[in-house]
Amino acid sequence: MNRKYGVPAIAGLLLCALFSSSDSHAQQQQKMNKDDQSLIAGMLRQAHDDVKKYYYDPKLQGLDWDARYRQYSAQVATAPNLGEGFAIVAAFLSGLKDSHTFFEPPMRGAWFDYGYHFKLVGNDCFIDRIRPGTDAQSKLHIGDQILTVNTFRVDRGDFQDFFYYFNILAPQASVQLNLRSPSGEERQIVVNSLVKPHQKILDMTNESDYTDLMHRLQKTYLTMRSQTAEIGDITIWQLPQFNFDIDKIETMIGTARKHQTLILDLRGNPGGSTDTLKWIVGSLFDHDVKICDRIGKNDNKPMIAKHHGTPFTGKLIVLVDSGSASASELLTRVVQLEHRGIVIGDKSVGAVMESRDYDESQGANGEIMYSFSVTQANLIMSDGKSVEKTGVTPDELLLPTAADLAAGRDPVLAHAAEMGGVKLNPVAAGKLFPFEWPPLL
Repeated sequence: MNRKYGVPAIAGLLLCALFSSSDSHAQQQQKMNKDDQSLIAGMLRQAHDDVKKYYYDPKLQGLDWDARYRQYSAQVATAPNLGEGFAIVAAFLSGLKDSHTFFEPPMRGAWFDYGYHFKLVGNDCFIDRIRPGTDAQSKLHIGDQILTVNTFRVDRGDFQDFFYYFNILAPQASVQLNLRSPSGEERQIVVNSLVKPHQKILDMTNESDYTDLMHRLQKTYLTMRSQTAEIGDITIWQLPQFNFDIDKIETMIGTARKHQTLILDLRGNPGGSTDTLKWIVGSLFDHDVKICDRIGKNDNKPMIAKHHGTPFTGKLIVLVDSGSASASELLTRVVQLEHRGIVIGDKSVGAVMESRDYDESQGANGEIMYSFSVTQANLIMSDGKSVEKTGVTPDELLLPTAADLAAGRDPVLAHAAEMGGVKLNPVAAGKLFPFEWPPLL
């Protein structure tokens, strides 16, 4: 839950298929030498140890963890390059089938920016943003449906696996897309990414390297800020992640208290801080609320949101979609179980566990840094069920069409506003919170 997003560990068979068939950047690397093999072997050992020590389930989902470790260790010597070495580590962890236990590899020798963003709508995948000045801008259109990526079909069943592979494990210098336009025409194209080289090994004792890394991180999170809009007697609060301080939340709730209806927009929200989640829930109820039961390795205890100050007690409408994960799913499900409001939109991700990052490194002065996200607790809702793998089904399922995406219309927000007594044109709704691309790194 302290993750930026709930990314499921990629399925081993899919991972192997992607690496064997894709013309990925990883395949263009030189063959591994003894030092590279030692690096991957060390990562695999640390993954084994971190999970065995910290994973919430002492039975490790019924896996013989030591035997699995030996099985994947034997593959290191035959891995043709570092990319496939990273894939071995990722596939090793994938056996747990846990959305919050996965491998984050070392920083690449280059930054990759695809120039576009895609999302699920229902069971289909669509282009919903395109960065100006990129190869993607000349070849793609918002509203294009992605039928296949490098010959693999993308749908809800494996979307998170693809996202992990293409964005974290093995960024691509180019991708082949089969597309269908909103009018029904199909075409096949290759889109080249923006690739900016940088040094792969950072010396964190060097002030220049440290400052450079912090600058990159600041740019990465630049656009992830909370925003509100006040229209008539409604407040619309767009919350892109659960990583805001208490003063910021109090300001937003104070704005909401001036109106009869709060529309809490959690679409695309990947989750974040548990403390942020509890504070927001405590701002929406006039009594303490149990969010869930936290089932850990050594203890079980409830996660309680304590009410505080003057809560917002008006009408609550929550918007979710296929990008709403982790903490945003917990809040949404609490709203349903406590009969606090109505949930509108698309089914959420189903990535709801509590995890912690374990940072690891190898090397002497120049640190090769990577990390493992390991689940600390399973989270069981008050109905006795987990949202992991199932997601939250909205009270009212409402999806934009490909034509809506292409025209910049937001029928979901417009409908929610109408429920709050405000007429809001879908085109105007789509312009309320314009997306801002972060600066290129």
